[in-house]
Amino acid sequence: MPVRILMPALSPTMTEGTLAKWHVKEGDEVSAGDVIAEIETDKATMEVEAVDEGKVGRLLVSEGTEGVAVNAPIALLLEEGEDASALEAAAAAGTAKPAPAKQEAEPGKQEAAPAPKTEATAAKPAPQAAPTPQPQDARAGGNGEDGGRVFASPLARRMAQQSGIDLGGVNGSGPHGRIVKRDVEMALGGGAPKAAPAPAAAPMRMPVSAEAQPFEPEFELQPLSSMRRIIAQRLQLSKQTIPHFYLTVDCQIDALLDLRKRLNDKADGAYKLSVNDLVIKICGMALRKVPAANASYTDQGIKLYKSADVAVAVAIDGGLITPIVRDAANKGLEAISIAMKDLAARAREGKLKPEEFQGGSFSISNLGMYGITQFDAVINPPQGAILAIGAGEQRPVVRNGALAVATMMTCTLSCDHRVVDGAVGAEFLKVFKAMVEEPMSMLL
Repeated sequence: MPVRILMPALSPTMTEGTLAKWHVKEGDEVSAGDVIAEIETDKATMEVEAVDEGKVGRLLVSEGTEGVAVNAPIALLLEEGEDASALEAAAAAGTAKPAPAKQEAEPGKQEAAPAPKTEATAAKPAPQAAPTPQPQDARAGGNGEDGGRVFASPLARRMAQQSGIDLGGVNGSGPHGRIVKRDVEMALGGGAPKAAPAPAAAPMRMPVSAEAQPFEPEFELQPLSSMRRIIAQRLQLSKQTIPHFYLTVDCQIDALLDLRKRLNDKADGAYKLSVNDLVIKICGMALRKVPAANASYTDQGIKLYKSADVAVAVAIDGGLITPIVRDAANKGLEAISIAMKDLAARAREGKLKPEEFQGGSFSISNLGMYGITQFDAVINPPQGAILAIGAGEQRPVVRNGALAVATMMTCTLSCDHRVVDGAVGAEFLKVFKAMVEEPMSMLL
């Protein structure tokens, strides 16, 4: 049977994607490792490689198709000795052999197809689509003569078949109106089953509808991109499940700005450091000095990371992405600057690899370039903290009892209280502030 090429899961959060481009056409011979397609995920555009060799028999999904579910077949690959008749046989049988299981161990490769549903699971209605259950819902189309499905447990079906009872006339008292054993027993005894108890009321939620509301101004509805949908889901998850608390500190950055200027003057154009580059380095070193802040929460325990992998929020069209500077504490400023410029450029082009934006241990969000002086950032799960950097601005300060002017930068640390306590967050900011105000201490 032909091998099915499946829509791969190219990131942990990916549930669907866009098939941006085919690199092969029907009839082409491919080998393992050949690039066959480009897939747009919620974060980037990535190439997909073949994991088997053969001839492309049929492309099931056309270029530009959006919302292709993960593990959905996108193409059929003919193996040696097979011809077009095998495609028709596969279509008639409604199945084809999935790609080899070895692909599951390799990120970015196709995954094996899910097992077909059993009768019991297929008969169970989807909970999110079911309204408040009523007994008559079990019939879903009466006795099935019009093609409707009768929802019943396997035991109830077997009892009804043995007793010659038409389940279409039986009221279900199980979950979502499903017909269960006691309903068949009641029908055999000529009685009526008791109605199932009403389920507990679901929490109240404000409806989110795209339909125009009364007195609402005229609007244009912009469809959700995959990236925007994932951002909404993850940040809603973050706010609903992570107990945030915030710590704010003002840092005097005159010495930092002076060091930046002197280093850039000596670079002779080889690199150009930004304040953000210096902040990334300082964050990495502060996390090394306060390792309890370089952590994340799990139900099994607290993960204490051994390297400071600092993710930096970068705004791109339609959302944002967080490319990662790995082991920032041990990288030089020049290496950090070059790496960040490359990561940010490829992030805006959608060309980052999964390992370049997944798996950071700590995040930075800098809105100083927009003139924002202070804000509270939302933690990027599963990380335990994120540092919000505001704009540097001249402010009046009191120094040795006298009024003076200094360049100040407000920084706010958002902490996951399950893993980072107030004292730990305060210790991190103390170390961070000391390095910002005396940047030569980075050499110690």
